[in-house]
Amino acid sequence: MKQIDYNGEFEYHNLTSEVVIGVPDKFALSQNFPNPFNPETKINFQIPTDGFVSLKVFDNSGKEVATLVNQSMTAGFHTTNFNASTLSSGVYFYRLETQGFVKVMKMALVK
Repeated sequence: MKQIDYNGEFEYHNLTSEVVIGVPDKFALSQNFPNPFNPETKINFQIPTDGFVSLKVFDNSGKEVATLVNQSMTAGFHTTNFNASTLSSGVYFYRLETQGFVKVMKMALVK
C-alpha cells in the first residue's frame, strides 16, 4: 500500500489485515438502544442472506402490540425505530423471525 502525505512524500507499507464490510456471516438481534426508553428506541439486527423478515413487539401478556418489519429484506445490517408513544409503561418483548432463526429480547418503556 502506498501512503502519500500532504507534502507529497510517500511511503510503501505491507497490508497486514483486511477488513470486510458488507454482509454479516450470521443472524443476530441486538439489545434495543436506549433501554429503558421513552418513547422511542432503535433495534438493530443482521441477516446473512436475503429473505422474509418479521420483527414484532409483544406486551407482558403475549399480545402483539406492533409489527415493525414484515417483508422480504436483503442480507446485511438493519436498524428499525420503535415509537411506543401510544403504549403504557412496562416490559415489552421483541421477536425477530427469519429463515429458521428466532430470537426474543426484552425492553422496558418508562414514561
